[in-house]
Amino acid sequence: MGTVSTHHLPTVHPQRIERLRGALLAADFTADGLLDLLGAPAYAALGRSETVPALRATGGDGALETLVRLFLLQRPVAADRAAAVLPVDDCLTDGWLVRAGSGGAVRASVDVRPYGGPDGEDWWIVSDLGCAVGGAGGIAAHSGAHAGGTEPVEAGQGGVPRSELVLGVGGASTTLAGITVRQPVGRVLDLGTGSGIQALHAAQHATSVTVTDRNPRALQCARLTLALSGAAAPDAREGSLFEPVRGEAYDLIVSNPPFVISPGARFTYRDGGMGGDDLCRTLVEGAAEHLTDGGYCQLLANWQHVAGQDWRDRVAGWVPQGCDAWIIQREVQDVTQYAELWLRDGGDHQGDPQAYAERYDAWLDEFAARRTTAVGFGWITLRKSGADRPAVIAEEWPHPVEQPLGEAVRAHFQRQDFLRATDDAGLLATRFRLAPEVVQEQVGLPGAEDPEHVVLRQNRGVRRATKVDTVGAGFAGVCDGSLSAGRILDAIAQLLGEDPVQLRDRTPEAIRLLVEQGFLEPVGETGV
Repeated sequence: MGTVSTHHLPTVHPQRIERLRGALLAADFTADGLLDLLGAPAYAALGRSETVPALRATGGDGALETLVRLFLLQRPVAADRAAAVLPVDDCLTDGWLVRAGSGGAVRASVDVRPYGGPDGEDWWIVSDLGCAVGGAGGIAAHSGAHAGGTEPVEAGQGGVPRSELVLGVGGASTTLAGITVRQPVGRVLDLGTGSGIQALHAAQHATSVTVTDRNPRALQCARLTLALSGAAAPDAREGSLFEPVRGEAYDLIVSNPPFVISPGARFTYRDGGMGGDDLCRTLVEGAAEHLTDGGYCQLLANWQHVAGQDWRDRVAGWVPQGCDAWIIQREVQDVTQYAELWLRDGGDHQGDPQAYAERYDAWLDEFAARRTTAVGFGWITLRKSGADRPAVIAEEWPHPVEQPLGEAVRAHFQRQDFLRATDDAGLLATRFRLAPEVVQEQVGLPGAEDPEHVVLRQNRGVRRATKVDTVGAGFAGVCDGSLSAGRILDAIAQLLGEDPVQLRDRTPEAIRLLVEQGFLEPVGETGV
């Protein structure tokens, strides 16, 4: 069986790709169908690049088994067996399949991965061979939490230089899709599109989608992903950062950029080619001029923790004028952990020990020169508010959240608008409602008459928890939208025997915090 070159990706022919899509649906080659066939353990193993359980589950001649072996396990399949499931002539013509040696078998030229859309849509993500979920090095580390431990793709697999490989969907892709604000918009920019997953999501609520990437293979994979999934063709442009869209503005910009902080630019999918975290900084700083009023820019990023500097102040300093920002650090790794992670991603741990040591040393030299002590990973959301007093919040939240978070992100910025426009008098005149799924916990020693402290906890969205005092707990417990904040405080003052004027004076700051964090929702004004 000869070596199969995949330098040339499939082409998009509207009629033939529609027939291919129909064949995939007819065979139930979908996310749900895959789970039903493989079972949960083998399905999860496939996501970790462990193929043996899936191979064992697909030994029959069924249509779905054939497609799994062909497109996911990337095994050759007899041509007559493939023809029973797929329009083989179409697939050979457009390059989805290629001949595998002289034995009459065919094999896939790309990885085609079933993916379930947010409303139950059946989609497929097209990437390079070996770059399926959890497969290529980089996907695990882009997972939204860096841990993962998956093994890298072989360099040059299928004849494609590893530096040009296009990855499939990983944890980072789904994380970004989950935090993105979903609302009807005109124009969306997917900057650094990769296999096109963000563009595919955006196509469901945007009039037009522009995709950019400096890797031309990525642009073609994005075209294939959208076409095979039944979405409109994107406006695809080659180039780095905002160069391909100079002078243009968008209602939404999304980006899962090559944010790895590395001493060189070995791999297009992960290394941005700039020093330190300059790529992420440049992307954030340049976003404002490409956003329409009220538009959002949402991205994943790495940032350096520099000796003698608070990372919050440093990253917040990237935010351009006129933009509100919400920066959430999800994880931090020290420089040795970070270097080891990306050395594993590059397959260096499997090669020459001396070369590994030299690369490790180069990484630590780079960090030392920049006084970097650790690297943070997280989410950055900008909104072009045009405010004179922009709300820029940088915080650490490593705890579990409930995806999707897009609506929670949108509500966060709405609350910033309310707080910015409302002085303390207006705050006291406002009626509030306790957000859904908020519970109160009392913490103290068993048998104690009074709790040591009271905690309000959200069971949805970001799932925050915050300590409150007696007044805060009583205030939140009464907020049902019927009374203004001022009237509630007056009643609490009477119960506690406090001066109502002093209570009104000292409480607005605490109310603002509960509103900012989403525990309280303003519903209107009734007067003080």
